[in-house]
Amino acid sequence: MEDFIALDPISQLTNGWLAEFNIWTIIIRLALAFIIGASFGFERSRKRHTAGFRTFTFVALFSTIAALLDVYFMANFKVVFPAVTAAVVLGGAIISGNTLLYSSKNQIKGLTTAVALWLTAIIGACLGAGLYTIGLIGVVLAFITLSAMPRIEVYMKNKSNHFEIHLELKNRNDLVNFTGVVRKLGLKIVDIEANPAYNNTGLGVYTVSITINSKELKKYKTHTEIIEALSTLEYINCIEEID
Repeated sequence: MEDFIALDPISQLTNGWLAEFNIWTIIIRLALAFIIGASFGFERSRKRHTAGFRTFTFVALFSTIAALLDVYFMANFKVVFPAVTAAVVLGGAIISGNTLLYSSKNQIKGLTTAVALWLTAIIGACLGAGLYTIGLIGVVLAFITLSAMPRIEVYMKNKSNHFEIHLELKNRNDLVNFTGVVRKLGLKIVDIEANPAYNNTGLGVYTVSITINSKELKKYKTHTEIIEALSTLEYINCIEEID
């Protein structure tokens, strides 16, 4: 284990000192975990997600401390399996799962935040074990994913042939009119799911899966433009794409 950690490129820059287990390297690992967890938390809080600054910081710190305990146990008590780290990373996965929310529009909220929490726990474990390079590369790639990927994802989704919408009709009887207009535009309705929460309100609230059949629409129109055109129908109360 120690030989493997000593191969860490960042540790090699300090002639193996960072791979040692002493009070100063412990402080450095915990400080890095604090900074990384706080940075992830700030990014998520800024976008008003369920888990924020404190949650990410705590996850980073407790996973780092767990890995530090495993390094100590393995060095002094002949323990061969990092049980504390494994338990903590599993706990991080459970915490991540608890951040998922389901909205009234049948959307899963907080999936990216949940995965980011789990990743933070694993990065903290890498830092605690002295694997600085793996941990810091993971941080860089994670921030690239959080900052650049959403734009690419939105572009690809907006150009795909299939999309889902949240549809609110002023009257449930207008669903027939809506489906007729959709078909005339060259769109195919794959599935319609009624939201039972609105049964007694008079509104017709649905999740509608749509496929673009028209070659012209595929070539020139985005999902946003199609939804904007449908929103002009007088009997639609609200219509928006489901992410």
